[in-house]
Amino acid sequence: MPTIRQNFRFVDLFAGLGGFHVALSALGGTVVFAAEWEARLNQLYETNFGIRPWADVNDLDPTAVPDHEILTAGFPCQPFSKAGEQLGFAHTLQGQLFFKVRDILRAKMPSMFILENVPNILRHQKGETLRTMLSELRGLGYDVAITRLSPHQFGIPQVRDRAYIVGSRSGLSGFAWPAAESGTTDIRSVLSSESVPTRPVPAQTLRAIDIWGDFLKSAPVDVKLPSFPIWAMEFGATYPYETETPAALLAELGSEALNAHKGSFGRSLKGLGDSEVLKALPSHGRRLEYEFPSWKRSFIRQNRDFYAANSQWIDPWLKRSRIDQLPSSFQKFEWNAQGGRRDIEEYVIQARASGIRVKRTTTAPSLIAMTTSQVPIIGWEKRYMTPIECAKLQSLGGIELPELDLHAYKALGNAVNARVVQRIAEQLIDCTLGLGDEGERLDEESLEIAA
Repeated sequence: MPTIRQNFRFVDLFAGLGGFHVALSALGGTVVFAAEWEARLNQLYETNFGIRPWADVNDLDPTAVPDHEILTAGFPCQPFSKAGEQLGFAHTLQGQLFFKVRDILRAKMPSMFILENVPNILRHQKGETLRTMLSELRGLGYDVAITRLSPHQFGIPQVRDRAYIVGSRSGLSGFAWPAAESGTTDIRSVLSSESVPTRPVPAQTLRAIDIWGDFLKSAPVDVKLPSFPIWAMEFGATYPYETETPAALLAELGSEALNAHKGSFGRSLKGLGDSEVLKALPSHGRRLEYEFPSWKRSFIRQNRDFYAANSQWIDPWLKRSRIDQLPSSFQKFEWNAQGGRRDIEEYVIQARASGIRVKRTTTAPSLIAMTTSQVPIIGWEKRYMTPIECAKLQSLGGIELPELDLHAYKALGNAVNARVVQRIAEQLIDCTLGLGDEGERLDEESLEIAA
C-alpha cells in the first residue's frame, strides 16, 4: 500500500486531465497552481479538482507562481514526437515551452520537479535537445535523472513508453526509479460489461479486420507468420527498389522504363501512361526519391520473399478477399502475437496508418491523441474501448471526462499516467524530503487511481 507524504505543495503545468494532480494529491499533496491552455480542459480541471488553472503559460510571470515543493509538467510532446515534424525547440508555438518551465524553476526554486514527454525526446536532434535540457536544469542547481517507463510495468495493461525527468536540489543519491511490479496484466481488467460504445467501428474497418482474420486462418500451421509489417500490395510486385526507384525512372525515362515490371498486387505496368503507372504502384513506391531508405528496402524485400515462399495459399486469399479495394493503410498488417492462436477476435486491434495492428490482451497498444480511429478495438466484441475504460488505462478512473467522446479520447491520449507518476513521486519525495514511511498508510481502495 502507498504511503501518504503530507504537507507538500505542488504545481501542475500543462495539466490536461490532471494525471499529475491525481497522483500527487493521493500522496497527500496540495495543488497551489495549475495551468492548462485548452479551454474545455481548463474548465474541467476546476470541476474535478476545485482550482481554476491559468490559461496560457506564455503570459505568465514566473514570480507570480505560489511557492511549492514539487513542480510537475508534461510539456507538449508534439515538437519532439516521431509522428510529427520533430521541430523541437524550433517549434514556435510549443517547442519553447520547456524554457517557461525552466523560468518558473529559476524563479521559485522548488525542492523537486517531475517532467514527462515522449521517449523520442531522448534522441531528438541526435541527443542535442536532451543535452540542452539537462544543461539548463543542472545549471539551476538540480541533480537530474532520466529514464523511460511504461504503465505495463506497474500492473496496467497498456504499453506506453514515456521519458521521465526528475530533479532535486538536495541531490538524488538516495533516489531509485520505481521497480517494475511482478505479475501479468490483461486488458479485461479495465473492461466493463455495462460499457456502451459511444461510436461504432466503421464498416470498412470491420471489413479489413475480417479480411486479415481470414489471412490468419488461411496460413498453414507450419508457416511462421512474419514479425515484420506485412505489406499485401507487395505480393506479386516486381518494380525496382534496391538500387533505383520507380518514380525516379518514371521521371527520367518515362513509363516505358517500367514496362517489364509489375506494381501493386502483381498488376502489369506495361503500356500504362505516367499517371496510370503511379496509381498502379504502392503509395510507398510513388515518392520521387532516387534511393529508398534501408528500412523501406528491407520491408519490401521481406514481403516479396514471404510471398514467393507462400504464394500457393496467398493467391487464393488475395482473390477472395479483394483487399486491393481497401485503402492503403488497411492493406498492411502487424501481427504482434507470435505463437498465439490465429484468431483475430481474441486480441486487441488498432487501425493505424501503418496498418491493422494486432496485440495480445496482456500488452494493449498505447492510447493515441491524434485521432479517434486509433482507439483500441476489443476483438471479441468488435467495438472500441469506451472513454471510461480508456481512463482506467491512464489510471484516471473516477474523474469526470470531456462530454464528447472525440474530446475525451484526445485528452486521454495526451494524458500522463497517474499510477506511473505516483510510483516515481513516492521515491522522489522520500529521497528529497526524507519522509520515508513515517506518513499515514493509505488503502489502495481510497485512491482515485484505477488499477
